[in-house]
Amino acid sequence: MQERKGPEQGCESAFDAQEYAGRVARTRAALAKAGIDVMIVTGPENIFYLTGQQTPGYYTFQALLLPVDGEPVFVIRQLEYFNFIANTFIADAQVYSDGEDPIDVLVSVVQKQGWASRRVAIDKRGWFLPIAVYEALAAKLGTIADGARVIEQLRAVKSPAEIGKIATAAGYVDAGMRAGLAAVRPGATENTLVAAMMSEAILAGSEYVGMEPLVSAGPRTGVPHGTWRRRPLDADGPAFLEMAACHDRYHAALMRSAWLGKPRADALDMEKVCQAALQAALDAIRPGEPCEAPHLACQRVIDQAGYADNFKKRTGYSIGISFAPDWGEGSILSLYTGVKTPLEPGMTFHIPPALRIYGEFTVGVSETVVVTGTGYRVLGSIARPLLQVET
Repeated sequence: MQERKGPEQGCESAFDAQEYAGRVARTRAALAKAGIDVMIVTGPENIFYLTGQQTPGYYTFQALLLPVDGEPVFVIRQLEYFNFIANTFIADAQVYSDGEDPIDVLVSVVQKQGWASRRVAIDKRGWFLPIAVYEALAAKLGTIADGARVIEQLRAVKSPAEIGKIATAAGYVDAGMRAGLAAVRPGATENTLVAAMMSEAILAGSEYVGMEPLVSAGPRTGVPHGTWRRRPLDADGPAFLEMAACHDRYHAALMRSAWLGKPRADALDMEKVCQAALQAALDAIRPGEPCEAPHLACQRVIDQAGYADNFKKRTGYSIGISFAPDWGEGSILSLYTGVKTPLEPGMTFHIPPALRIYGEFTVGVSETVVVTGTGYRVLGSIARPLLQVET
């Protein structure tokens, strides 16, 4: 028998085989409870959670076929095969070439395994399932059940090993944010800040992240989700910095604000309200309380201060495994009105209250936290108050 050349199976995996075996077992139990016989998993976050497979090449089709009974099969592009070997402990991969239709390959696997007559589901609500792919599968396999949230609900509570990776990522964020804040000075530009933030986070150990830093200066800070475009920092004006870092695909994030020169009085007041709102949200985190509790506590502080119109968003979102285009797991859990899911030890959140006068400025502050048995633990270490830089 010819010796296979290439990396050793699982040599770059984020966890050992036993960790994935436990995740697969829990997923199978959840699938059985939902009446699903075979799950077609296409979302890169869910694939990573169950197998360890990670690649920037998830823009090409990949799928894990996970039966309740029997061995899983992975359908993957030829170029990604050795990446798959290095990251996973799965024995069976069906490889397709660039000249083949991956949907035909997947359907062939389903038919050969005798799964075509079983109840097959797919993660319909994921970002990475194109309509054309779903329609082609439905045309070839018939009715496909909706398996959305079966795996996501298992990802909501992190294991100690997962929390360790998020905490490590938080250390990378601290390094990047510390550098970004130090770069806020006369003569700097938005690009100066981002270059410092990304450089230090990567030097500290961060891998590529699910979303770019959100960094802006002057009136541009008053536009939500605006980011760097070479703008010089004003001699008397704000700078807004938000970023994430990543360790083995697990993310942590952080938001801080700065001001060159003397801050506006309304900006100082709004920043103090952000600080109080963040602390109120943190104090409301207790196991058994609904996910809306931290949001309602945060919103009360903001409303009482008269800034209800300046805060029209959720207070926080789940954070952990992410691929672009986001660093959060907002599709899993949100801290927002009406979300009644109880908080549990091991859940992790990014909580970023921010207030803005649109088109003029934004101030905000955040923390990445893990829910504990009695409350919460902050994973970062950067001081929260507005950084004021003399000019």
